[in-house]
Amino acid sequence: MSLLLSPVVEIYRLALQPVAPFTWFGLSLSTLDVVAAVRLCVALRQIREKLWRDHVEKTKTVRSEKTAVTLPEVEERSFVRDAAAVLLVVYGGEAVTCPALAIPPSFMLSGVVPAFYTVVQAAVDKLPSVPIPSYENEVPLAALDALTRAYLLCNLIPPMVTAHASPAINSNPWTLLITSLFTANAGFFFTNLFSFFQPYALTLTTPTEFLPYGWTTTDLWCAPLITALYAFLTHAQPFWADAHHVALGWLGQTSTAEKVAAVDAETARAVCALVLAGLFTTRAAKNFGPAKATPKTKVQ
Repeated sequence: MSLLLSPVVEIYRLALQPVAPFTWFGLSLSTLDVVAAVRLCVALRQIREKLWRDHVEKTKTVRSEKTAVTLPEVEERSFVRDAAAVLLVVYGGEAVTCPALAIPPSFMLSGVVPAFYTVVQAAVDKLPSVPIPSYENEVPLAALDALTRAYLLCNLIPPMVTAHASPAINSNPWTLLITSLFTANAGFFFTNLFSFFQPYALTLTTPTEFLPYGWTTTDLWCAPLITALYAFLTHAQPFWADAHHVALGWLGQTSTAEKVAAVDAETARAVCALVLAGLFTTRAAKNFGPAKATPKTKVQ
């Protein structure tokens, strides 16, 4: 197991070191921060371009069939709208959970990261093109997505609860799970709700999560799952320490009186990253695999 986890631990240690040129200005942005921002902004541009292509194709179909269906007109893209979308994805969850926890959101304490995401969004918008998502590029990127998502779910979200001043909050496992669920997913929920990525004007629409089987989306349920796994391994709260002890007792690996040691934070995060890598690779293979790309033949 250590041979499998050690490389992941070392990758995190290297990727979380502050890098130049940000260190020249006293900023602590790391390689992982830069890569995560670029990956997110490129992915959002890919989503926008796919929705634009789908809308144009739908418009051509409606016009050719001369139906009475009216489709919204394509609206000229605005950088402010795209920048607001990426900031809403990043901070929409905090905007929901921080008031509920009575703590200030990070974007109210420092403008460095919001400004950084805005600059990256502007740079990505200036690119001549971005690759269309496919099996060849999404499967390798699943490992990167796993590293960045594990850092979010293990290092950034749990302290919002575990470091809270109120004992009723910092020791409550339900608060930890619901905070992870909302913080990780509310941003995309709001951008889908207001149609930020669509090529037409902002309109209210049913978010993907509220559509049939929307709850099965991997990104939705993996957030509380991974946070729970991390808390379970590291004993982030008394409940998880007891759960760890009981689970090992069921497996016959500990006695009733024996105290179970917590897994160190770096190793637990590596475990979570590997689990996410498996989930995201499976999702990419399912969404972009050869079977998905093979056109269906019409049966007479």
